[in-house]
Amino acid sequence: MTGSDLPSLLPAMLPRLWAFALRISGDRHDAEDLVQRACVRALERAHQLQPDTSALSWMFAIVHSTWINELRARSRRNRSSTEWDDDMLETVADPAMRTPEENAINNQIVSAVGRLPEAQRLVMLLVAVEGLSYIEAAEVLEVPIGTVMSRLSRARQTIGALFGVRDTQRTKVAVASKDPVS
Repeated sequence: MTGSDLPSLLPAMLPRLWAFALRISGDRHDAEDLVQRACVRALERAHQLQPDTSALSWMFAIVHSTWINELRARSRRNRSSTEWDDDMLETVADPAMRTPEENAINNQIVSAVGRLPEAQRLVMLLVAVEGLSYIEAAEVLEVPIGTVMSRLSRARQTIGALFGVRDTQRTKVAVASKDPVS
């Protein structure tokens, strides 16, 4: 996989990139702009994509850094970001139709994740939702792997407490964790 392969891989990544952008930005229009800016940035810098790097992880990192830059710019302009709204979830396609009961618990989990502190929420989204390994998430966020593990642990404990789960192992299962270091 090289940077020259990126244009052909990008269309398949767009739904996941847009869903991630929507989750971190909390606004549909911001998510669209964010994905567009990230794709342009990635195509301009495709030569920087290393052969041993996952293109999806690399794109998540670009989306994340683009969002951080946007937040900094907004802060300078004294503009506030939009709060998370569960109604936005209706705009994200569900890859597998679920029962109403599954939808209800998923909405509760999404709501709980949305209430996490930003650092924990990002790690939870990358690892539990997007399926990135701890190493990949650490690369995306540009933090040590131990920081990812710590934030994920605290996030799981917080969510587990919200659902009345006290045991860390059961919390991991409840939040659908992935293999930590693959």
